[in-house]
Amino acid sequence: MARRDPLEPHRPRHPLTGLPHDADSLFGHSFARPELLREALTHRSAAHERGRGRSPARRKALSNERLEFVGDRVLGLLIAEWLAERFDREQEGELGRRLAQLVSRPVLAGIAEAIGLPPLLDVAAGEAKAGVRNRATVLADALEAALGALYLDGGLDAARAFVRRTWKDAMIRQTNPPKDAKTGLQEWAQARGLPLPRYNVASREGPPHAPVFVIAVETGGLSGTGSAGSKREAEQEAAADLLGRLPS
Repeated sequence: MARRDPLEPHRPRHPLTGLPHDADSLFGHSFARPELLREALTHRSAAHERGRGRSPARRKALSNERLEFVGDRVLGLLIAEWLAERFDREQEGELGRRLAQLVSRPVLAGIAEAIGLPPLLDVAAGEAKAGVRNRATVLADALEAALGALYLDGGLDAARAFVRRTWKDAMIRQTNPPKDAKTGLQEWAQARGLPLPRYNVASREGPPHAPVFVIAVETGGLSGTGSAGSKREAEQEAAADLLGRLPS
């Protein structure tokens, strides 16, 4: 069960799942398989702690990483569908920039915070003290995992209703197609007389046919990271991450 900060108000929990009784209401769906939601809210640190003595593959299966994989694809589909309906005269490039911004880490983390996701996350005790529940990467991953659980339990209609409710404000604020993240970051740096952003490959993982690049970007003493299956996409993710951290 999720480890509760003693300073947080007590939230009654289900005796079987260990989830707060109001967890279902957060997603507007009564889970027929609540174990899916519990998995979605389990950070890998808690899975590792709970899975000591098990194989590495089994420990990974206990965390929300698999559901995050599903939720990422579901979110992309549902946002693309919504954008095509809402901006029926825009071309692929404009829609693509809108999509990239709406599924970016800063937007996901902000939505996760707004709906009250952090206290529900199951993390290891040490990680909880380090504030891992409030990290943007953790919140974004957990939100995608929860969407994956919602899709697997309730289907596309349940997932669509959740996305359209929780992304509504972000969608409305996006009056014009955003510039791509790298362009936006470059313009921000130039306007302040800073060096152009520098991108570096922090790591490369995965097999040759399905690599995952982790890119780090830095400008003005600030940095961001992004990961994707190509260097170009990872650079855009890194730029979007850094843009979300910049002062106005």
